[in-house]
Amino acid sequence: MAEQITGLEAVMEALQSGLPIDRVLVDRDHDTSTLRALCAEREIPLEEGSTNDLWRMSADGAQVALALTGRTQHTTLDEVMQGGGCVWLFDGVEYSTNLGFTIRTAEVSGADAVVLNVSKTHEERRTIRRASMRADRFIPVIYESTTSILSAAKKNGFRIVAAEDNGTHGPWDEDLTGNVLLVVGAERHGVSEEVLAVTDAIVRLPMEGFVPSYNLQVAVSVLAVEALRQRQNREN
Repeated sequence: MAEQITGLEAVMEALQSGLPIDRVLVDRDHDTSTLRALCAEREIPLEEGSTNDLWRMSADGAQVALALTGRTQHTTLDEVMQGGGCVWLFDGVEYSTNLGFTIRTAEVSGADAVVLNVSKTHEERRTIRRASMRADRFIPVIYESTTSILSAAKKNGFRIVAAEDNGTHGPWDEDLTGNVLLVVGAERHGVSEEVLAVTDAIVRLPMEGFVPSYNLQVAVSVLAVEALRQRQNREN
């Protein structure tokens, strides 16, 4: 599960101790030459951001440097699935802004990757990136076919858990730890039959109102927070 190290001194100490670091973010307006040299020596990707970027992303306020641990920046579907952990599939979600919001939610909740089964143009991917607050810098986002995603998940021992109206129990009653592919579908069509046919569990969010549907971002947020809660409890 992804975690954050905050502060220039703490990041330097982590690098010098040999702690596995996946990516470092530094304030472009501060002198971080020593830290940059260490990252270059260890071939750790380094990103620059504004002071406001660092302030927004830091778990404990304004910082000069942040480090990401526990989330390898895989570039292929096979690498993602072989790495294990918590992976999200936003099944058939077409609206680029919604995809950006959900990728950001997956990232902030400590997921290991996002896989998408929709085709997007270069301009649409830019829209997704903007809406996610460029969270795709810090979490792998892989575009593949549904068949390939499901095959890779099963091959690597992932349980597939979907959120859908025909679920039998709430997400808090389902084990969301270990290697799990969490699936939420598009608002209009929901999770596809192709995915539902191979799910290991289907969960349902409780609803009492007259309009029988949460929007996509709410469904993802509820599932994401519950998955994070369970995984943190398992680690503790």
